[in-house]
Amino acid sequence: MKSYRQLRNKQYFAFLKRFLYFGASITLCFLLSTFSFSPTQAQVSNPTPTVTPATTSINKSALVELGGEELFKIRAGVGAFSAEERAEAVKNRILKLAENPTNAVEKIRIDDKLLTTNLTFENRVILTITDADARAADQSRQELARNYREKIQKAITQYRIQRSPDYIRQGIFNSLIATALLVGTLILFAVVFPWFYRNVGNLQNSRLPTIRIQNFELLAATRISQILISLLKLLRVLLTLGALVIYVPLVMSFFPWTRQISLRVLRYFLQAAEHSWEGFLSYLPNLFALGIILLITYYLIKFTRHLFTSIGNGNLNIQGFYPEWAEPTFKLSAFLIIILAAVIAFPYLPGFGSPAFQGISLFLGLLLSLGSSVVVANVVAGIILIYTRAFQIGDRIKIGDAIGDVVEKTLFVTRIRTVKNVMITLPNTSVFTNQIINYTAAELDPNQAPLILHTTVTLGYDVPWRKVHQVLVDAAKSTTNLLCEPEPFVLQTSLDDFYVSYELNAFTHNPSIMARIYSELYQNIQDKCNEAEIEILSPHYSAVRDGSQITIPEDYLPKNYTTPGWGIFPQGTILDLLNNKAHNSSQNQTKESKE
Repeated sequence: MKSYRQLRNKQYFAFLKRFLYFGASITLCFLLSTFSFSPTQAQVSNPTPTVTPATTSINKSALVELGGEELFKIRAGVGAFSAEERAEAVKNRILKLAENPTNAVEKIRIDDKLLTTNLTFENRVILTITDADARAADQSRQELARNYREKIQKAITQYRIQRSPDYIRQGIFNSLIATALLVGTLILFAVVFPWFYRNVGNLQNSRLPTIRIQNFELLAATRISQILISLLKLLRVLLTLGALVIYVPLVMSFFPWTRQISLRVLRYFLQAAEHSWEGFLSYLPNLFALGIILLITYYLIKFTRHLFTSIGNGNLNIQGFYPEWAEPTFKLSAFLIIILAAVIAFPYLPGFGSPAFQGISLFLGLLLSLGSSVVVANVVAGIILIYTRAFQIGDRIKIGDAIGDVVEKTLFVTRIRTVKNVMITLPNTSVFTNQIINYTAAELDPNQAPLILHTTVTLGYDVPWRKVHQVLVDAAKSTTNLLCEPEPFVLQTSLDDFYVSYELNAFTHNPSIMARIYSELYQNIQDKCNEAEIEILSPHYSAVRDGSQITIPEDYLPKNYTTPGWGIFPQGTILDLLNNKAHNSSQNQTKESKE
């Protein structure tokens, strides 16, 4: 109960705060309007005419107003006075006459002269009507004077009524009523719309269906509910703005000092609405053309998707066009179709020929030209990689020092996953400029032999090469994922100073587990060499044979094996051996010379 009261108090204070802000804003608007646009501050002295010949000239018409209300127009100048100067002087005289309530409007007289007709008040001239004024109005001077006098009398009477205390009190009363109606409307919105929000939110579990296209969920019920709530919020904002648009000009029209402002604001709003409606009507042909372009583009992309989907599924075969090209070709085709449609549709967009639109287009073009060189290079490289079929998704490849499986191939980058489960992202330009080794390509062509995995083993010259060949082939055949047919083979690649290089080659259908195959193969090579009593000593292994144990593991040695002892020879014995070798060599040379 306590939490409920706190919530109610919080909502009450929030509403009170918004109401105070609203009242302060309205009050500030009234004050600014009153002090800025009060006609009592517009007292200016009569303009001083320049010295020119006393001739009558036809000038641009000027408006004579009182309290913002139009009375008539002066279309001709008199002597040195232009039409604008005459209108300003007449306006000031009428204003001075209207502000003094003791001046009776019935005392305005028509004084007809030989060349002019004057409107006077207690022998003071208010307005002088010339023959030029009469000709411009297409009336006689007397008729024009009577017409002007009636308008001036009505305007002064209305001016005084609108500034009377009773009229001001009535305006304040009307403003309070309008404010009460506005506040009531806002309170009604604050009550009704949240109720709509709750009910629409509850509909998602009962009455709002999910929009589906076959098995594809286009719009879930939750999403539809959110869209409806957003539309209701937008409607609330529009109705609130509409209420304010009606309220502000209405309240300002209750007071004479702000009536013209309210009429001007209302006129601006109506003109904007009228121009918008006229612009919408004039834009309907362009809108119809845009609709046709969008419709054609949509069905053209749909047809293109169906065509390339059939090619990718194998339902449609085109000579020389591979199925893996279908998806990227569709994306490129859709992109080109959209670009073409945009080029055709641009002239039909609103503001297409405006300087702002052209400036934005120029800026975007300059921005793309300066910053898209790398992007364009990657896209071109990606397209070339796609249509050269260098690799496919899932292939085991090597690019530079990176070895792994291709997991993604786009127009910008290529991503591979290494055997250590590390994701490497390579720009297509670097992929295109590096050597690409594809270990899986042989599996895609049944007419080619499987992938050959190879490794090099170096052994000393004391080991018979035929024995080495047999041991290495047996090691390859013992490896799980290496093929026995075609049979593994061994190549002797070099005869070095201390060892012979043997290259073992074996076929496999599983390049994706190369690391595991190599590991098992190395294990089998060690086992087979140990079983055949072959020591792997080269290239960097050295030992003194006398007194050192053989390098073959103990599990592969005979049970009666013992480490050989050190061989010690007397000095004389060694010298005798050397002398015998020298004597034998000299005898051999003598025999050769005789022969």
